[in-house]
Amino acid sequence: MTQTLPDQTALLGPEELQLIDAYWRAANYLSVGQIYLLANPLLKEPLTLTHVKPRLLGHWGTTPGLNFIYVHLNRLIRRRDLSVLYIAGPGHGGPGLVANTYLEGSYSETYPGISPDEAGMGRLFKQFSFPGGIPSHVAPETPGSIHEGGELGYSLSHAYGAAFDNPELLVACVIGDGEAETGPLAASWHGNKFLNPVTDGAVLPILHLNGYKIANPTLLARLPREELESLLCGYGHNPYFVEGHDPEDMHQQMAMTLELVHTEIAGIQKRAREEGDTARPTWPMIVLRSPKGWTGPKEVDGKPTEGSWRSHQVPLANLAENPAHLTQLEEWMRSYRPEELFDDAGTLIRELANLAPQGDRRMGANPHANGGLLTRPLDLPDFRAYAVDVPAPGAVDGEATRTLGTFMRDVMKNNMTIFRMFGPDETASNRLDGVYAASGKSWEEAILPTDEHLERGGRVTEVLSEHLCEGWLEGYTLTGRHGLFSCYEAFIHIIDSMFNQHAKWLKTSGHITWRRPVPSLNILLTSHVWRQDHNGNSHQDPGFIDHVMNKKAGVVRVYLPPDANTLLSVMDHCLKSRQYVNVVVAGKQPAPQWLSMDAAVKHCTAGLGIWEWAGTDGGAEPEVVMACAGDVPTLETLAAVDLLREHVPDLKIRVVNVVDLMTLQSESEHPHGLNDRDYDSLFTVDKPVIFAYHGYPWLIHRLTYRRHGHANLHVRGYKEEGTTTTPFDMTVLNDLDRYHLAIDVIDRVPRLRVIGAGVKQLLQGKLTEHRLHVRETGQDLPEVLDWRWGGTETATAHTVVLP
Repeated sequence: MTQTLPDQTALLGPEELQLIDAYWRAANYLSVGQIYLLANPLLKEPLTLTHVKPRLLGHWGTTPGLNFIYVHLNRLIRRRDLSVLYIAGPGHGGPGLVANTYLEGSYSETYPGISPDEAGMGRLFKQFSFPGGIPSHVAPETPGSIHEGGELGYSLSHAYGAAFDNPELLVACVIGDGEAETGPLAASWHGNKFLNPVTDGAVLPILHLNGYKIANPTLLARLPREELESLLCGYGHNPYFVEGHDPEDMHQQMAMTLELVHTEIAGIQKRAREEGDTARPTWPMIVLRSPKGWTGPKEVDGKPTEGSWRSHQVPLANLAENPAHLTQLEEWMRSYRPEELFDDAGTLIRELANLAPQGDRRMGANPHANGGLLTRPLDLPDFRAYAVDVPAPGAVDGEATRTLGTFMRDVMKNNMTIFRMFGPDETASNRLDGVYAASGKSWEEAILPTDEHLERGGRVTEVLSEHLCEGWLEGYTLTGRHGLFSCYEAFIHIIDSMFNQHAKWLKTSGHITWRRPVPSLNILLTSHVWRQDHNGNSHQDPGFIDHVMNKKAGVVRVYLPPDANTLLSVMDHCLKSRQYVNVVVAGKQPAPQWLSMDAAVKHCTAGLGIWEWAGTDGGAEPEVVMACAGDVPTLETLAAVDLLREHVPDLKIRVVNVVDLMTLQSESEHPHGLNDRDYDSLFTVDKPVIFAYHGYPWLIHRLTYRRHGHANLHVRGYKEEGTTTTPFDMTVLNDLDRYHLAIDVIDRVPRLRVIGAGVKQLLQGKLTEHRLHVRETGQDLPEVLDWRWGGTETATAHTVVLP
């Protein structure tokens, strides 16, 4: 339970206390300077409007608390020779982390132009929230950061992701009390129940209660002390409280608390690693209660500011219209006594500089925050060895994700310290349970005799929160390791915004020369829209693909493998890739298998291609192109082709299957895009194209709107029609079924509009027959259930792909 700090002699002697406080003042001074100053960084002359930025952007309120924590972590690192990663959860803590990395020297080493002198300090100030400069968050540009904090709620999940399989790392995660109100953060408190003290590092949550959000008090800050303590203890933490306003007293409390906390962490790890203690520990945490805008203006315009929501952003605004604010700003900045902190050249005085750790022990230089430096490639087995034997297209059935599960089993077995799978209680449901032969599910609680596949230190990390799975994987990959997140397709939307932030991070960091590429974040979507007939409408939504496609082409990839062998090829590629978000959509139900492994590799390498074995154009000009992307659309397209081959045998059909959705874009839009010449060669410029697509139809139009012949493109896909019904009826409800696709061909091939009337009537009759049969029997028509591809071709040599 809560530790009571002793009242006897404090750990900080008078000299060290003075230096610690001076270092904190220096960080606060630099933070205020970044928000306000355009020139005159050392205040060597009286402050005027010409020294102040015309637009004041930034957030002061949380910053002094972040600075306070940083200086005390520096002390702990030096005393105990620790590797510490600092994660700043409060949204706009950028000034503080930039200030501290500048003071410790890591910022100037990363950006030599921001030198440790007056000129460099001036550039440091000017660049902050300034055109051509840096953002106000702890962004990719900030050394030592893996977490931006622009969107609240993800700091603690990132911290645990970073700590997994990093046994010597301590992740100090500062959680703002506003952030603590978010759903993702509330779930993240349970991360301590997945932390293995033998193989993982430690996470030190520091809940920073400064009392206010933008314009309101925060919930946790207003809870009675006993209630807050009970809440945190209930989450499985041992909370230490550091509370007050007086800097001297707060320094003493924080120094002593960090010593106690780390001693407790080291004791937990020692008992687990050396004494074999397998009980789930109660990990310590810190609650820091300090005033919002601490050390800032006490009042502005007669209204309380320090300790109030008014200090949240820019406490002193409208300086041009209010000269008194300019005077107050100068008084505020001079209260830190910069002449005692920096010499005449603007360099931090030696006594203060000596307080920072050295080399990689500086939090701004910690290599875990630049995970590409530590990344080792996965030892991948040859995916071809897991192939489904496909003697002819459609000749055998298989479960794509079950086949993948055997491959992932050996991926995990070969990479037991750098690879993890994450998922919301769906590994077995998604047919990936083959991985349990390599490792069980991570579980640090009690294990009952009736439990299956639970294992302390397991590599499969499941919790029924998509937020946690995504956040853990982000923290894991950003610190240089590899992983896979599998999820039901409809519910991946829960992490839409998390994906946004991660994609933005990858896009920005890809342009920062000192950041090294990190392993890609791989998302497997299965239990998808077309086979959620048993769960119904609530489980039917393929729209995450549309969301992903909004991001920069250099960051995102979307793959729709039609069978098991193409899924193996795609996943091997994704696991080898760097600096992307790879989204793979694949079914888990038994389905026909189309391509041999050799053909699958060629097909996936190109991203799309003509399936000559399925078409009837014989290499000549087709009358219609039938395109497909996704496993169920591919099945229905081939069934439609089979019907047309039977009823219109002289019709020249070309079948094009798309695995890599990005190939549909122009090469000017995406590096995987086809050039216009190759696109026209595949799809023609004047023939109808019937495109059966896994998701919402308009995405295909969006990707191809600049292409020649776009007016001839007709796309079928999901159109928000679904219920608890049969698998085939799901396609009928959305007009994606074989009968609708065949009718589309008859309607759009000019010569069939008249002579095809009888066939069209037959197909419409089949739709009526289906509707009556499915409602009477609860089963699809026998001819649908028993359908097999009628061709006798082999699956090895009949796929034509473009270079």
